Amino acid sequence: MSRSNWLPVGAAVLIVNALQWVIAEGVTATAWNDPPYSYARNYISDLGVPDCGTKFQAREICSPSHALMNTSFALQGILFAAGVLLVALPLVEGRMRRVVTSLAVAHGVGFVMVGLFHGSANGAKYSLVLHVVGAGIGILCANTLAIMAGASRSLGGRLGLPKPYRVFSVTVGSLGLLSELFVSVSTSTAGVFERGGVYSWLLWSAVTGGLVLARRFRSPVVVENVLA
Repeated sequence: MSRSNWLPVGAAVLIVNALQWVIAEGVTATAWNDPPYSYARNYISDLGVPDCGTKFQAREICSPSHALMNTSFALQGILFAAGVLLVALPLVEGRMRRVVTSLAVAHGVGFVMVGLFHGSANGAKYSLVLHVVGAGIGILCANTLAIMAGASRSLGGRLGLPKPYRVFSVTVGSLGLLSELFVSVSTSTAGVFERGGVYSWLLWSAVTGGLVLARRFRSPVVVENVLA
């Protein structure tokens, strides 16, 4: 398979990644009904906690479909990393290639950790620590990659996407990182700001994948020239 053929594969993986997360989160949140799950108050991680009937940081935890969400966490890490590498590595080399690879792999490992270790009051302390570390690394790396896709000429420029996309990438990644700073401001809005730091790169994944596919099918010759 030529280098240009990796682009649509990677783009499709990025789209599937975003879709599987949104679907898994929606299904898992719907299954949580005692008390009702709150997208504003509850953390996304609460959906993956296997302990039902406990309280953690003043939130009542009971996620009957926790296995689905934990699978989605780990799968997201793997798919996001794979999608980014398939799209980016044919376009960059040298130091930029190493940076992109490191960030993508670190994100993948981080979210596999999120899926394996849970933020539970009943779990071992090391489990909560590993969960938080994995989530922090994953969120930081994914939003940084989004910013780089817009700010870097060697990456964003060679994708051949329009200038508004590059502005979008920098903006959504920056807002994602900024949103995480406000998670602890209020317990009633913690879920909102946490999602701001996560949905940012999921939106970026879907938009990037969609635009790369659209460009590929509209002007394949141009893509081949970019990769030459």
